[in-house]
Amino acid sequence: MTRNDRTIDELRRRIPSFVCIVGCHDCCGPVTASSEEMARLPVKSEAEHDRALAELSCPHLGAHGCEVYAERPLICRLFGTTPSLPCPNGARPVYMIDPRTERQIHEFLARTRQVLV
Repeated sequence: MTRNDRTIDELRRRIPSFVCIVGCHDCCGPVTASSEEMARLPVKSEAEHDRALAELSCPHLGAHGCEVYAERPLICRLFGTTPSLPCPNGARPVYMIDPRTERQIHEFLARTRQVLV
């Protein structure tokens, strides 16, 4: 396990969780993720990536929502947990993410190679 993998796991544990509205995918769109996060996701074909990008969607979004929810990237986990990335439907955890953790996530994203999911 690499240092970045350990950092990802630690940051994930510190992001508050909440229940999304069933069937909602308003926050699912083109995002970037680190190479380590991408390695945890199923490989999608170039055609699947192109189709999702054309629809401003995510290639891992299926008929019943996120198909990689347990392994979704850090940026996806942030949606709805911070005032800077609010849920468009008002869903949120009881306690929002602490500013220190959010800053550490953004620092991690800035210092790692990001690729389009």
